[in-house]
Amino acid sequence: MLMVNIADAKAKLSEYVDAVARGERVIICNRNVPVAELRPVEQAPEKPRDLAPMYPGHTFMTDAFFEPLPDDELREWHDNPVFPVTNRPVRVAETRASYARPARKATRTKRRK
Repeated sequence: MLMVNIADAKAKLSEYVDAVARGERVIICNRNVPVAELRPVEQAPEKPRDLAPMYPGHTFMTDAFFEPLPDDELREWHDNPVFPVTNRPVRVAETRASYARPARKATRTKRRK
């Protein structure tokens, strides 16, 4: 692991990038305090993905998937409204947070005559 200050990193960036490509980690410091790290980018896997679950005959559905729903569940799906009507007003947002700053009052400016 290499530790370098910002000025050195700016002056010799290509050398440090080569070191990272060889497998080293480079820590960049600001006045000897670590602030960033150069490390190699993780390469994507080169082998093809396994698509076997997508081929016919490799499904994970059971035969129950194709059976009709019971009558009571069908009634719940079809008889209930999507947005139930209530007499209460709909609240979209919660109450104002206690830590939020209060709104500023509008100030009047005097007009010059």
